Amino acid sequence: MDLSHLGGCLRAALDGRAAGRRRAVQAVLAAASALALLLWWLLPSDGPSYPKAPISLATGVADGVYDTYGVLLKSDLRTALPGVRVDLMHTEGSVDNIKRVASGRADFTIAAADAVASYQGPGKADLRACARLYDDYMQLVVPRDSPVRSARDLRGLRVGVGQAASGVNLITRRLLTAAGLDIDKDIRAFPVGIDQAPAMLLGGKLDAFFWSGGLPTAAVTAMATPTARIRLVQLGDLVAKLHTMGSRMQYYRQAEMPADAYPKAQDGQAVATIAVANLLVTTDHADPGLVERLTRAVIDSRDAIGKKVHAAQLVDLRTAVFTDPLPLHVGAARYYRSVKP
Repeated sequence: MDLSHLGGCLRAALDGRAAGRRRAVQAVLAAASALALLLWWLLPSDGPSYPKAPISLATGVADGVYDTYGVLLKSDLRTALPGVRVDLMHTEGSVDNIKRVASGRADFTIAAADAVASYQGPGKADLRACARLYDDYMQLVVPRDSPVRSARDLRGLRVGVGQAASGVNLITRRLLTAAGLDIDKDIRAFPVGIDQAPAMLLGGKLDAFFWSGGLPTAAVTAMATPTARIRLVQLGDLVAKLHTMGSRMQYYRQAEMPADAYPKAQDGQAVATIAVANLLVTTDHADPGLVERLTRAVIDSRDAIGKKVHAAQLVDLRTAVFTDPLPLHVGAARYYRSVKP
């Protein structure tokens, strides 16, 4: 027997087995890689990392839209930000909210664009936006039999003008000025918000009150019944004058409250008024990963929150990036880039 020939055959057999093993290992590795890629594609990503420290969200007065929105958003953030405790803070409204975030007393807030633009205090340069949310509509509520047909007719009357640090108060002062009235001299101003004004009006302690909020606001809806007999007064006749009062008035746009906003208080008619955008606000000190996740949660929760806060249905990915007068936070910008078609 030729031993050299036998050795060659044995080596060939062994080499064949080794090659087979290598091919088998390579096949297993390729399959594992393909499976990992498939799972990465199909399963949701954990998303960016973020600190697990508590955060605070300044909302507004009880029964207001900011307050209700904040409560519902907090629930969604339990899923979006595991391990982060979200604390809600009741405030007087937009003006108060901006001061709290700029000073570091709150991490996030909702505020109207006009209040943001008007803020000139410490920390102004640090303010950033996460999203444009929905519009607030200015609402002037009076008893059904009131002779008031315009803000100009409020002279000498008892009027709820919003709490001192609220966005309602800011807009009300400007509207009254446009109407030729001095809030300190020409009306009896009561610094009450939506948590007190409805009961005061129905109890005969107010002749009218102003409110700025998303449509519809639950507290106004509760008043708009056949027995309560209230009416909404148009404010559209003040828009042109308002726009002549300075550059900060650019954030107010002419708008109409649709006839079905408060059908029992509008007689099936739309009501002319002004509207202003709301922004979700933080500072440039907020962690980018946290802001990216929170912004995603705000957009993703629109439909669920919108079932209870109808104004939230207007939160739209296409308009959320228009946050004038504030630039977008880098974390929010990163989110919008990630979902750009």
